Amino acid sequence: MSIRLDHANLNVRDVDATVRFLQTAFPDFRIRAEGKKWNGDRWLHVGNDQTYLALTQARSEASERWVPYGAKPGTNHLGFEVDDAAGVRERLAEAGYRDTTVPNAHPYRRRVYFADHDGNDWEFVEYLSDDPALRHDYAIADGS
Repeated sequence: MSIRLDHANLNVRDVDATVRFLQTAFPDFRIRAEGKKWNGDRWLHVGNDQTYLALTQARSEASERWVPYGAKPGTNHLGFEVDDAAGVRERLAEAGYRDTTVPNAHPYRRRVYFADHDGNDWEFVEYLSDDPALRHDYAIADGS
């Protein structure tokens, strides 16, 4: 059986700001579709031919703002495999996004993290080997 994540569906404070963040990280991302839900909420799919993110404009603020890694149920980050983690870091830093990368030395992967305008954390991982045993070696403690 072959499995891959097709998409993630996120409610965001500002759809356009999230699209800017994602297109900065992934210049090949385009708006695949957009419209209004039955209740009038704006939705948008942004991605490429392999994957996308479904974004919906949130209608209200949560009573308590989500904080990644705050020990409450929720998504800490979404991780994307990229060919050039350093290039993603450079583009996002130049655009003014906050680098949240923690030390993560690993001989077979490079990881960078950035927060978007909502405070969501995003991981970008570049694998340095095609060998799954090396790519997914967790004996080397790097905080994955």
